[in-house]
Parts: sequence; structure tokens; C-alpha cells
Amino acid sequence: MAATPLKNPKISAYLRSGNTKFSHRFSSPSTVIYPSLKTSSICETLFFSSLRPQKPRFYPVSLCSATVSGERLTFDVVVVGAGIIGLTIVRQFLLQSKLSVAVVDAGVPCSGATGAGQGYIWMVHKRPGTAAWELANRSKQLWEELAEEIQEQNMDPLDMLGWMKRGSLLVGRSLGESTSLQERVRLLSEAGLKVQYLPASDLLKKEPSLDVGSEGGAAFVLDDCQLDAQRTVEFIEKGNKSFCQHDRYREFYYEPAVRLLRSPETGDVEAVKTSKNVLYSRKAIVIAAGAWSGTLMQNLIVESDISLNVPVKPRKGHLLILENLRNLQLRHGVMEVDYVTHQNGPSISDSSTSIVAEDDSHILSISMTATTDMWGNLVLGSSRQFTGFDTQVEDSIVKCIIERAGEFFPALRRLPLLEFMRSGKIRVGLRPYMHDGKPIIGPVPGLPKVMLATGHEGCGLSMALGTAEMVADMVLGNSLTIDSTPFSAQGRYDQ
Repeated sequence: MAATPLKNPKISAYLRSGNTKFSHRFSSPSTVIYPSLKTSSICETLFFSSLRPQKPRFYPVSLCSATVSGERLTFDVVVVGAGIIGLTIVRQFLLQSKLSVAVVDAGVPCSGATGAGQGYIWMVHKRPGTAAWELANRSKQLWEELAEEIQEQNMDPLDMLGWMKRGSLLVGRSLGESTSLQERVRLLSEAGLKVQYLPASDLLKKEPSLDVGSEGGAAFVLDDCQLDAQRTVEFIEKGNKSFCQHDRYREFYYEPAVRLLRSPETGDVEAVKTSKNVLYSRKAIVIAAGAWSGTLMQNLIVESDISLNVPVKPRKGHLLILENLRNLQLRHGVMEVDYVTHQNGPSISDSSTSIVAEDDSHILSISMTATTDMWGNLVLGSSRQFTGFDTQVEDSIVKCIIERAGEFFPALRRLPLLEFMRSGKIRVGLRPYMHDGKPIIGPVPGLPKVMLATGHEGCGLSMALGTAEMVADMVLGNSLTIDSTPFSAQGRYDQ
């Protein structure tokens, strides 16, 4: 069964329910957004800003979150994790079925990798013919349909989602990189994308601020898009809340999942125990906790006889948001070609990229990415490193990101480092990394009714709607739009 058509009256009502401005922004300590402070040095700026990650000052209490002491809480589906993957899975069940759904999170929505990302829905850096390509391409199609439906409801996708179709540029600076980009353009074109190869002279016309040298060039995908993650999550959450009045949706925030409970009669998993409640599930429990999914699964089954290792690792990343930067205005999203290599795994083979390696567990890679958000701010990235669940800002990494961006954008070289810190903010988040570059989507062997939807690394937003469709179709017994076999948990972790 294909995805529910967007002309469905349920979806139109869902869209109308989201047509309300929120008076708050989601934030929590796990996605740290540090304001720059006017202090005397970069180290002092980072030190003081990293001391005070705060909980949201305001989060509305609603019918969705109200509970009655002692009541038995039973739902058809319980989703653990309120990032973009978890919330879109909730949305899919609400729209595609009559099932009741609960969402559980230790914090609030958008408080993991979702809230710390750049929000691009790009295909330029994906490889046609791979499982990741199929999932991302399906998701992009669904995002585009959603944006069109929002527009048909006389709403602005930019306002609702931060939706912008600006196109993307994957850029290289050497002859070798230019040759590989031309081959990529050929493959992307054969896959049906509107794509062009731009030599350095044509690239300069597209992006006057960008310098790739005389031997450089770019793959230009015309229809690539981007979202504002927080605006999108707010929209989806508002739509989900519209089902509270029909007793089909409840949310349990600031309520960590503690363990899974199994039926004494059948041995099947029947509930999620949280810090405050026991949430029973009739059909499925979906673990969509991002970088925390592996350790969470270990904790959830700690009192069982099952040995399970879900190899999702937290991969730390920094982004810089520079406000009021008038001397550099981007027309498109930009990414250097080495980002693709670093996304798929740690590498220290290319000396052209800023990389510092101490040992295998602390390899740091820096790849230039640059976008302009819906407010006109310049967003620069990105870093990748394995440091556990640490989310503290590291001044040396911020410096590397700025210096790397300056190699591509000469206008940035003329700004003092401290000026960057005073004019912007820093986001730190943890990507859910899988060693084989594919998310895990599907049932957990040996745990009836338990499903995983995690390991999307830096592609949570771009793969969210396709993932949600796949999970819902699995639970509902529908035929799948794309093959789920490559994303199966079977054989991808030690049981």
C-alpha cells in the first residue's frame, strides 16, 4: 500500500491544525544551543556559554500531557523518542490508521540531533542505487508533497516548515575532485534528478562569494531543499496534538523510559515503564531515540534474559550560526565533496581536509557545509567526532570550522575570530551513527512487538517521512513502498 494520499481529509485537517504560531522554541540540554557572549577571548566565550545549558523556560501543559494518577494507560503504539523520526512515526500512525499513539521522551521534542542540524533535504551527496538513496528519495518526495499540500491550504511552507527550494552545490577544488563530480552528475542525471556540472567560471556566477580555484567545480542539483528543524517539529507536533481530543494521542515528556515489561503468560513485551508511568501497548513499541537508542535498549532489557547490542554510536557535531553577516550572502546550499567520505566513516587519508587524529575513538573530521536559514543567518559546519555523549563546545573545533569555511569563502577570512563568536551561536548535537551507513528500521529479533527506527546519522530530517511510512506499513501489515530488507536489524548487531 502506498503512502496515504495528501488529498485525504484527515491530512487537510492535520494541516489546518498546524496553522498556529508557537510562542516558545524547543530546546534542552541534549541539544545545546550556546549564545555567543561578549567576553575577552574565544576560550572565555566558550567556557562561560558551556556552563549553562538550560531547560525550556516555557512548555505548555495540554490535554495531551495530562495524566490521572493510578489509571492504566494503554495505547496501540508507544513511540520512545520525540525527535523528527519519532514524531513523524507518530504522525504517520495518526493519519494512516485509527490506532492510538503515545510518545515518550526524557526531554522535549527537537532536543537531540534534530535540533542541532542544518535541515537540508538534499540528494546531491547521496549515491543512486543504494538503500540510503531509495529511502532519502522517497522521503524527499513526501516532504515535497507535504509542502505542496500546505500551500494548497493557503498556508506558506516557508512559515510552517522553513521550507526553501534553493538547490544544492557539492563542490571540489582539485582536478581529481572535479572529475569525480562530473561522474556524480552523470549518475544523478540517470537517476532522474535535474542536475548540472558547473566548472569554476560558471560556479562563480551562481555563488559569487565562493572560491574553488581554477581547477574546481560543482555538482548542482536544482531541486534540493531545506527545512528549519525547529519550525518543522513545531508544525508536526501541533498536528499530532489535534488527535488528543479524539483520545488517540498522548505525550509524556521529561519522562525517561526505564525498561520494557514482558507478559508473564506469553513472554511478549507488553509495556514501557517510564519514570512516572507504565504505558501498555497493544501492537508495537518503537524505539526512535537517536544516538541514545543503543544504550537505551541495553537499559530497557537489563532485567531480561536477552543479550542485545545495538551498535548505534553518538557522533558529536558542531554548527555555527552567524547573524547579520552582510558581506556574505548565499544563494544555494553548499557542501564540500569530502563531506561524503567523512559522513560514511572516519578517515584521515585526505590531507586537503582539516583532520586531527589522536586515536581511533577521537578522530575529528571537519568538512565545509554552508547554508542560509529562513532568517537570513549563515549556518556553517560541520564537525564529526566520537566522544561519547559529551555535548560541550570545543573551541579548537569552532576555530577549525571557521578556518575551513574561510578556504572556500574569502570574505570570512577578513573577519576576526572573536567577531564570529560575538555575531552568532553554536549548536552541538549527537548524530546516531551506524558503521555501515544505513539506519536500522524494523523489528527486533527475539522481542515481539518491539521495533527500531534509528541510526540515521546526519540524515534524520531527510529520511524521516520515508522511515515513518515504512514503520507504519510494517506494523499495519501493508505492502511497502520501498524494500526494507537493507535496513533490517537482522545480522547487524550481536544478539
